[in-house]
Amino acid sequence: MSNKMYDRLKTTALVIVLFIALLSTLCNIWEIPNADRITASLVAIDTLLGALVKIASDNYNKKLEETTEKTETCDG
Repeated sequence: MSNKMYDRLKTTALVIVLFIALLSTLCNIWEIPNADRITASLVAIDTLLGALVKIASDNYNKKLEETTEKTETCDG
């Protein structure tokens, strides 16, 4: 995954949290039907995005560690 894609996913996941909080509050104020289902669905989507960001971050860090170890072995 490219850095640009990672940054977009991370930002999207963070913005969705804010949107969910706003939507949940407004749905309750205006007594929108099925507000709990709507917000639960959005939380599930945001959780998936968060997991993808975490996996991408772990993969990047693993590759970085491997590159660092190889460089240290060659230098040392």
